[in-house]
Amino acid sequence: MNTREQKRAERRLAAILAADVAGYSRLMGEDEEGTLERLKKHRRELVDPKIAEHHGRIVKTTGDGLLVEFASVVDAVRCAVDVQREMAVRNIGVPADRCIEFRIGINVGDIIIDEGDIFGDGVNVAARPEALAEPGGICVSRVVRDQVRDKLDFAFEDMGEQRVKNITRPVRAHRILLGAGPSLSEPPTGATATPALALSDKPSIAVLPFQNMSGDPEQEYFADGMVEDIVTALSHFKQLFVIARNSSFVYKGKTVDIQQVARELGVRYVLEGSVRKAGNRVRITGQLIDTVTRAHLWADKFDGALEDVFELQDRITESVVGALAPSLQKAEIERARRKPPASLDAYDYLIRAMPHQMANTPAEVGEAIRLLKEALRLDPDYAYAHAMLANAQGQIFRSAVGQKRADAQKAAEKHARRALALGGDDGAVLAHAGWVVLIVVQDVAGGRAALDKATQLNPNLAIALAYRSIALAMTGEPQAAIEDANKALRLSPVDPSGYLAFAGIMLAKIALDDYAEAVIAARKVIEMNPRFPMAYAWAIVAECGRGNKAPAELRLRQLGEIIPGFKPEGLPTLFSFFPPAIRDKALDLMRGQGLIAGHDG
Repeated sequence: MNTREQKRAERRLAAILAADVAGYSRLMGEDEEGTLERLKKHRRELVDPKIAEHHGRIVKTTGDGLLVEFASVVDAVRCAVDVQREMAVRNIGVPADRCIEFRIGINVGDIIIDEGDIFGDGVNVAARPEALAEPGGICVSRVVRDQVRDKLDFAFEDMGEQRVKNITRPVRAHRILLGAGPSLSEPPTGATATPALALSDKPSIAVLPFQNMSGDPEQEYFADGMVEDIVTALSHFKQLFVIARNSSFVYKGKTVDIQQVARELGVRYVLEGSVRKAGNRVRITGQLIDTVTRAHLWADKFDGALEDVFELQDRITESVVGALAPSLQKAEIERARRKPPASLDAYDYLIRAMPHQMANTPAEVGEAIRLLKEALRLDPDYAYAHAMLANAQGQIFRSAVGQKRADAQKAAEKHARRALALGGDDGAVLAHAGWVVLIVVQDVAGGRAALDKATQLNPNLAIALAYRSIALAMTGEPQAAIEDANKALRLSPVDPSGYLAFAGIMLAKIALDDYAEAVIAARKVIEMNPRFPMAYAWAIVAECGRGNKAPAELRLRQLGEIIPGFKPEGLPTLFSFFPPAIRDKALDLMRGQGLIAGHDG
C-alpha cells in the first residue's frame, strides 16, 4: 500500500448488516418487472427509512443485496428485527410466488474503510450468517448475541458451529426468534409490556378462532364449534402442548400478528382458518404456521353439505387433526436436526431418532437405538422413548437370528413393559408399546388390549389404527382390519408411517384369499417404504397365492438386497412371530411354489 493509500484508508470496529432476498432469481424469472418494482417499493417505504432511523449507513447495494454499517450493534439488531416484523405484516395475503422475503445476517468486527466502501473479515463473516438465515429470518454471529442479549428483550436459538465458505474457522451462529419478545424499537415499560411466555418442552400449538367469511352471523356457532372440536381432539395427543379454547378465543374478531400470538400464549405453532357458507354448502380452510419462521407447514380446504352439520363438523375435525399430527412431527424433526449436539435434550434425541426408527430397516435401526438411549440417559422415565426403543429393538428381532435375536427380544420386552407402566394414559405410547408386545413378545391378548386402549384414548391417532389393523388381520378379523387401515389413511393421508396401514390391508387381503388385491397393497407399502423387509416377504406370499413364481422370486432377490446376508432359507424366520394360522398359510403358499422346502423350521 503506498503513502497516499495509507492516508485514505482507515480502520474501525463496526456492526455490519448484510441482507438479500430469498429466492430472488426465481422471483425475477417469473416476473422480472413486478419483482423489481415490489423490491423498490419495500426499500423506499420500509428498509431505507428504518436504516436511517437506526443510524445506519448503506455502504452498497448489489441487485437484491444490501450492505449496511452501524456504529452500534444494538441499533443494527433493532433495525433488522423491525424490518423483518414489518415485512411479515406486508406479506400477509400475498401469494407465495410474489412474496419478497429478506434474509439478514449481522456481525461485529474490525473493518477497513476505503473510499466509502468497507472491507475485512468483519464484513466477510456478516455475509455468512445471512446465507444461514431462513427467509424472513435473522442470523447473527456469537459476538453479536453476546453483546445484545442483556440489552434487548428477545430470544436466540443456538445453531452451533457452522462451516462457511471462504472462512477458515467455523462461525458460531444464532437465530433470532422473532416471535419471542416485544418490538425492539420500543423496549417494554413494565406496566404495559406483556412478558413472552417460555415455550413448552413439547410441540406447542394454539388454534385461533376461525373467521366466518359467510356474512351470516348464524354461522358463528359452526366456526366456533369447529375450533372447539379441533382443540379437544388435539388435546388427546399427549406429546402436544395445546392452548385451551378460552385463551385462544381472546383473539376472536381481532386482526393479530401470529408472532404476537406466539409470544403472548407461549406457542411455536398456530392453526388458523376460515368458514365460508354458500347455499347449503360450506367450505373450511385451515393452515398451520411455524411462528418462528412464519413458514406454512400445512394448508388444505374441506367442502361439505350442511344437511347434517354435526357429522360434517366431526369429519372435518378428523381430517384437520389427522393431517396436523404428521406435519407437526416433520417440523419438529427438522427443528431438532438444526440444533447443535451440545444443546440437545431428551425430546430432541427422541425426535432425531424418529426418521431412523420409521425407516424400519436393519441399516437405520442402529442409529435410532443410539439416539433413543441418549434420550433415556437424560430422562430415564420418558415413556415415549421407552416405547420407541422397544419398537427399534423389535426391528432387530424380526430379521436377526441366534443370540442377537434373543437379546433383541429381551430388550424390546423390557422397554415395552416399562413404557406401558409409565404411559398408560398416552395413546401414542400404548400404540408403539402394544405393537411390540403383540409382535415381539407374542402376547396377543396384552398387545391387543394396549392397542384397543390407544384407539379409545385417541380416536384420531392414525398410527394406533394402523398398528391395530395389522393386529386384527393377524388374529382373524380381516374386515375390521381393513376398516381400521382405511380410517388411518383417511386421517393421515400424507403420513410417512402410512405404509403400515397398507400393510394391514395387505395382510387382511391375504387372510381373505384376495391375492390380487394383496399384491396391489404390497406395492403401495414398498412404494412408500422401499426398505421395509416385511413388505417384500408378504408380497412373495401374495404372488405365490396367485401362482406367479417369477414375480415372487424377483421380490425374494429384492429382499436379499435390503437384509445383508439374507438367504431364501431364512424366510420361515421372518414369519415365525406371526400367529400359527396366518404363518402356516404363508409358509404353505411359498412351499407350494418351491420357494422353501420341508416344514416351517
